[in-house]
Amino acid sequence: MMPLPGRWLTSALMRYNGSSLLIDCGEGTQIAIKEAGLSVNPIDTICFTHYHADHISGLPGLLLDMANSDRTEPVTMIGPRGLKRVVSALRVIAPELPYEIEYRELEERTQAIDMHGYSLHAFKVNHNVTCYGYSLSIKRAGKFDLKAAEGLGLPVRYWGMLQKGKTVEYEGSTFTPDMVMGEERKGLKVTYCTDSRPTRGIVEAAEASDLFICEGMYGDPEKADDAKRKKHMTFYEAAKLARDAGVKELWLTHYSPSLVAPKRYLKAARGIFPKTYCGKDGRRVELLFEED
Repeated sequence: MMPLPGRWLTSALMRYNGSSLLIDCGEGTQIAIKEAGLSVNPIDTICFTHYHADHISGLPGLLLDMANSDRTEPVTMIGPRGLKRVVSALRVIAPELPYEIEYRELEERTQAIDMHGYSLHAFKVNHNVTCYGYSLSIKRAGKFDLKAAEGLGLPVRYWGMLQKGKTVEYEGSTFTPDMVMGEERKGLKVTYCTDSRPTRGIVEAAEASDLFICEGMYGDPEKADDAKRKKHMTFYEAAKLARDAGVKELWLTHYSPSLVAPKRYLKAARGIFPKTYCGKDGRRVELLFEED
C-alpha cells in the first residue's frame, strides 16, 4: 500500500492471445512493466478495484507511455461508479492521447463482461469505499469428434464453422456445434482481490481458480484488530479464503509498509493453505490448459 525500496505499488498485468489486461495502476506501474521486459502497447483494458491513490496514481504516466508507444486503438477502462470523473481529473496532466478511452462503470454487486476471448467477472467486496475484485476466465471447448463429423454428411469446408461454435444451414438441414464437439474442457481462471475484509462473495468468485491473488495486509497475528478496523485482511484470512474456494495457488500481496519480511509468516499461512506464496515485484507465471 506504500512504496518501499524494491517494492512498487499495486498492479497486475494479464496477457492472453495478444491482449493485455491491467488491474490497478499504482504509482510506478509503467516502470515495473518495463523492468519485467514487457510492453505497455498491447494494454487494451484497464480495471480498477477502487480509487485510493495506491491503486490509480500511476495512470497518467502509463497513459502517456502508451501514447509514446504509438498506440492508436481504443482502451477500455472498467471500475466502480465515478470512473470517468476520476480518470478525467487525473488526465489534466495527460490531456492529449492518440487513442480513445471507453468507460464501463460498474453498477451491480456482480457484473460479467465478455471481451477479447475471455470473460471478466467483477464482484463487490467489503472495503471502506466501493471496491471490486475481478475474476478472469478463459473457456475451453470440447474436443472435435472426427467420426461424428464424418457421419453428418456435411462437407468438410463447414466443419471449421461448427468448431468455432457457429450453426450451419446446408441443403435444408441445420447442423449445430454440439453434433461434433465433446463436453467443454477445463479452462483457466485467475481471481484478483485487494482491500477487503473476507466475504462469502470472494469465495464464490474465486472458486476453482488456477491462481488467486489476494491481499495479505498483515502477517503478524497481533494485527488482526487493525485488519478489521481498516477493512483489510491478514495472511491467515486470505489463506482461509483460498482453502474454502478450492483454488490451486494463492499469492499474497498489498502488504502493510510495516510488513518488511513477509516470508517470516508464510509457514503459518501454509498451515491453513499449503500452496500459499508471497507476492513480489515481477513475480509471474504462465498458466497452461491441462493436458487431455
